[in-house]
Amino acid sequence: MPSSVPRASRPFRIAFLVPLLSLLLSGCGFNNIPTYEEQAKAKWSDVLNQYQRRSDLIPNLVETVKGFAKQESGVLEAVTAARAAATSVKVDAGTITDPETFKKFQDAQAQLSGSLGRLLAISENYPVLKSNQNYLALQSQLEGTENRIAVARHDYIEAVRVYNTELKTFPGSIWARIFYSSNKPMEVFTVADSVKTVPAVKF
Repeated sequence: MPSSVPRASRPFRIAFLVPLLSLLLSGCGFNNIPTYEEQAKAKWSDVLNQYQRRSDLIPNLVETVKGFAKQESGVLEAVTAARAAATSVKVDAGTITDPETFKKFQDAQAQLSGSLGRLLAISENYPVLKSNQNYLALQSQLEGTENRIAVARHDYIEAVRVYNTELKTFPGSIWARIFYSSNKPMEVFTVADSVKTVPAVKF
């Protein structure tokens, strides 16, 4: 018995059902995992950019302080060494799903923050340094960069929270098991703010 459905109508039904199915999948959160993943990666890129900005300021800051406080060689060397250690940790988009490398990165940055704090603190003992225009400009840029780092870290942590939650909760956990099995939870910063933030210097 011949089919009662005309052959010409089948392509039409397929053309109708495909976008409808896509719409249903989208409505069920099918695209959430890759969307949140890309958002978290973008926030991670912002974090790296701000840390790089800070790193770029350090050589000029060290040279300026050295010109007025050569006797503080131990502090100057510690900052230089901490910067070298921080920049030696190779990071990329994959770092945020690699607990070991991520920890190395955050530990190195925290160490650099502490060294910078000690460097800035010695200016209290050198009034001429404190009034030097180049030093004041560098200190202001560094302070602004630290603020941007704090904001970038906060935004990254929030983006990772959303992504990781999607992997663990329904219906995201279903999509993760079936279609995104290679997706891993992302790491977040665990160093306390008091450790990572350079102390403010009052002039």
